[in-house]
Amino acid sequence: MLRRSQVPWLVTALGLALVVPAGVSDASVQPRVAAPSAPGQVVTVPGWKLQTSKTATQGGATLSSPTYDDGSWTSVPARSTVMGGLVAAGKYGDLNYSTNLKNVGKSDFSVPWWYRETFSATPAAGSHTFLRLTNGIIGGSEIWLNGTKIGTTDNGAYPAHEFDVTGALKTGTNALAVKVSPADPKKQLSISWVDWTQLPPDNNMGIWRDVQLAESGSVTVRNTRVVTSVAGDLKSADLTIKAEVTNNTGAAVTTTVAGTVDKTAFTQQVSLTANQTKTVSIAQHLTNPKVWWPYEMGDQPLYHLALNASVDGKVSDSAATDFGVRDVKSAMKDGAMSFTVNGKPFLVRGGGWASDLFLRYDAQKLGDQMDYVRDLGLNTIRLEGKEENDELYEIADKLGIMVMPGWECCSYWQSYGSWQAADHTVAKASAVTEGLRLRNHPSILGFYIGSDTAPPAAVEKDYLDGLKVSDWQAPVISSAAKATSPQTGPSGNKMDGPYWFIPPNYWYGNQLGGAFGFASEVGPGPTIPDADALKQYLSPAELSDLWQNGSKAQYHLSPSGEFSKLGSFLTALGKRYGTPKSLDDFVSKAQMTNYEVNRAQFEAFGRNQSKASKPATGVIYWMLNNPWPTLYWHLYDYSMQPSGSYFGAKAGLRPLHVQYSYDDRSVALVNTGLDAKAGLSVQTTVFNTDGTVKSDTTQSGVTAKGNASTTLDKVANPSGLSATYFVRLLLKDSSGAVVDRNVYWLSTKPDTLKYDSSTWYDTPQTAYADLSGLQNLGTGKVDVAASTTTSGDRSTTSVKLTNSGSKVAFFLRATIRKGASGGEVAPITWSDDYVTIWPGESVTLQADYRTAELGGAQANVQVAGVNVAAKTVAAAPR
Repeated sequence: MLRRSQVPWLVTALGLALVVPAGVSDASVQPRVAAPSAPGQVVTVPGWKLQTSKTATQGGATLSSPTYDDGSWTSVPARSTVMGGLVAAGKYGDLNYSTNLKNVGKSDFSVPWWYRETFSATPAAGSHTFLRLTNGIIGGSEIWLNGTKIGTTDNGAYPAHEFDVTGALKTGTNALAVKVSPADPKKQLSISWVDWTQLPPDNNMGIWRDVQLAESGSVTVRNTRVVTSVAGDLKSADLTIKAEVTNNTGAAVTTTVAGTVDKTAFTQQVSLTANQTKTVSIAQHLTNPKVWWPYEMGDQPLYHLALNASVDGKVSDSAATDFGVRDVKSAMKDGAMSFTVNGKPFLVRGGGWASDLFLRYDAQKLGDQMDYVRDLGLNTIRLEGKEENDELYEIADKLGIMVMPGWECCSYWQSYGSWQAADHTVAKASAVTEGLRLRNHPSILGFYIGSDTAPPAAVEKDYLDGLKVSDWQAPVISSAAKATSPQTGPSGNKMDGPYWFIPPNYWYGNQLGGAFGFASEVGPGPTIPDADALKQYLSPAELSDLWQNGSKAQYHLSPSGEFSKLGSFLTALGKRYGTPKSLDDFVSKAQMTNYEVNRAQFEAFGRNQSKASKPATGVIYWMLNNPWPTLYWHLYDYSMQPSGSYFGAKAGLRPLHVQYSYDDRSVALVNTGLDAKAGLSVQTTVFNTDGTVKSDTTQSGVTAKGNASTTLDKVANPSGLSATYFVRLLLKDSSGAVVDRNVYWLSTKPDTLKYDSSTWYDTPQTAYADLSGLQNLGTGKVDVAASTTTSGDRSTTSVKLTNSGSKVAFFLRATIRKGASGGEVAPITWSDDYVTIWPGESVTLQADYRTAELGGAQANVQVAGVNVAAKTVAAAPR
């Protein structure tokens, strides 16, 4: 953490004498946590009592008195914005349903709120206790301890603060009170949600990250970090271990800094004058280092660094961090940003991350979401202005998922002309804090210092100077848009849309958001959850409007005019698939639409990575998830029930994948692994909707190049095709086993686009593919066999689907249900879903989930398709 002696803009303790105010309760107050009692120990405040200043009208001196009675205040978790805390305490109804969120009174958050906690302490002679705010308090704050005003914080969301509270600490019960001011993302370097979702009524004011008490002796250790330099052949690495050591006394002192990395020990003597801070720098060399890779390319080993500072043979403070040995670089390729990891080209295929709307921390849901990232086949997530808690980066390190954090668009972060001197201070401190917090994580791919614009020279200098404090090594990117800043230069990114519906062939075009260069945020807009999820969030009237009234604004779409109505999506749905006849029909057609267009997006960028000219270097799907239940911009919805968006993307992101090209009908193989795969064959079959085989060919002796795409023969275009038809691709290994299977539903009539009428978010269509034949497939028949095995707290259900009829069984969706009539189990990962099988064909699907999600019920499997009636079977234990 940062100290005033290291960074001049952080606030220090005032050192006032403890005053016990008059008029407080004489009631005995039991402290709720104990302060650290040994050097190097850190205790996190475990929770708070919360109250509005409309009710708690006394000043900080009174409210921070250990004898003040806060029994009527609301108990909230440790990381709680005001709304987040009130929601956790059950103060509101279901804010996810219908327009309930709109009914929360914003005036409640136009005044300050108080946070309060008590703790016991037994200060020892010569010890020092520090109060740490791991990030800024949103809205700004006053900090009070035992009747003494310790200091204030600015209104930035990110700058860390540390206060030496030794002089205000007392033996026995202590009370900490924090007065939080209202937040305004239009006037503060805070947090905003732009057009992602309906907005939180409190603007996220409050304590959103950990508050800690840390104990030390006369010398403290802070900002432990490791600078790595990896040899090109990866056979050695040089480490520079750095940390700041500070003498907290008025007399000179000598400290011994000792540590270990991978069982190698080292020491260094450091002499400090009174109240001096020095940076310790210790060199280490690794032979044959354990190199960290993104998961598609290799393993994710981590090293552990432990440091301590001793004075007169006694430990005064200690610190530790994990880090990875890897090399990340960026360069321009035909004007586009491109990355290498450990010298190997790295095609970014990721999604835009959204934090919870109230910035609540849920460890289980965070882990589930990161598991979804891996299951989808994504290799990167991009964070825009909500840099998330430490746990996300720790999981990313372990799972091998790259992360691209950065600052926010469309708020005060980009209102550079309105900034005052204090804003520049906050901006620099934000970069210092986030740089020190993130720089040791091998999962960091780069940092965006601008989003929709690049920062001007003075602001760019603030950010770069701030990152330099942390010895930042990952690439720094000037903007997520096509823009340039004076020092960082051109971004190599493009942000040309789309953000709203476009058909699959759009991605194969050579304009705007097509699959070339680095697209920092693009996606096909509306992403409709399955009916189970929709009914959790929408009223009957909203459900009716959803499929019948595309011109009506939906509250669960965006608050912005561009994205508040389904409009063109509903038009395209009707023209391509046929006008929806019911809610279920609409949902079914939406899943087909979301599946085909999401698959095409990732497939196009995967294929085009190996083009000689204007190759694809990266794409971030906009977005990965939602902060609150919405009907657009996600690969999985808020309920965590994966649907068409999810499985279309998952199909297009398979590690060894055979795919169809919408522009030239070619077949391509995409291999995300570093090693080539030989001895493969590709069977391509073209079917009419009645099941007639119009073409069936096999290309043998195929090799999928490593970390690249390989273009194969074109799909036949035989005469006599029905207006809607199918292409099935089977990738087989040398033994004939199927390793990848894809089915495309196509039309002899193409989708066409009017590029010259494009806006920043949309390219309109002028003609539509004819996929209406999918409504006239005839009745399909599928046999379902299912069984479940359980190991520990996990269950795996195996589902075998066999087409026992005479018609194609199209777009079969399997779900695990809680008993015979219960809801859908989620979160859950499937090997595949929404599959299409022809007469005599079988596929086996596997689902993995927490056994507890069944709620004690029997696992059942429900299977339904476009032309196959729903069927439910028991998945009996095996």
